[in-house]
Amino acid sequence: MQAKLPDRPSREDFEKHKSEKQHKKDNPLRDVILGGQDGLVNALGIILGVLAATSDLKILITTVLAATFAESLSMGAVAYTSALSQRDYYKSERKLEEKEVEEDSEMEKEEIRQVFEEKGFNGHILEEIVETITSDKKLWVDTMMAEELKIAPVDTRAVLKSSVIVTIATMIGHLIPLMPFFFLTAHFGLIFSVGISGVTLFAVGMYQALTLVGSWWKSGLRMVLIGLVAAFAGYFIARLFHAAS
Repeated sequence: MQAKLPDRPSREDFEKHKSEKQHKKDNPLRDVILGGQDGLVNALGIILGVLAATSDLKILITTVLAATFAESLSMGAVAYTSALSQRDYYKSERKLEEKEVEEDSEMEKEEIRQVFEEKGFNGHILEEIVETITSDKKLWVDTMMAEELKIAPVDTRAVLKSSVIVTIATMIGHLIPLMPFFFLTAHFGLIFSVGISGVTLFAVGMYQALTLVGSWWKSGLRMVLIGLVAAFAGYFIARLFHAAS
């Protein structure tokens, strides 16, 4: 008697499930945090460094604004070029894998067999899997790229989107600690700048934990600690140079 096949989800339910997983995969949170934290910490470090040497707000604002545009474009460019490098690496490895499949198919087939044997398959089922995969060259190479080399193709459109998000987030991050100096004196501006930066870093860390995983308060405190320590490093270095001069 033939065993009854298990009930499968409907096509609509599967597409909805697939769409939800893709949405989570495309979450730009990493790019926002990368750019925003870098911009905020960089700007706060510049502010502390400049104020260690002068209280002239025009110099301070001009310096930070110049750094804002330079750093934002630089971060976006780095995000773009690094992703393109990963894309080119994938293409290069894929061509090499395609060549190996053509020239040494038996050894490449054995690699497929080893991959799925390590996953717990054996005997007739294992051989069916190997024959099914190796009967389609594209599927064969795709499997080798994912299972042996552990690398995935890079979507150029996603790369561009990521670099734009990093650029904008870096720019916004720079402006957060600078805003108080448009309305307050250097002394009070610094107090509000450090306070706003600390609150922002904590909020970002908290949101990261709530969105992904982890303790919200630990993540928030960790983000504040890392950010402020990095920023104050610029202040102490500037003080040392100022004292030496």
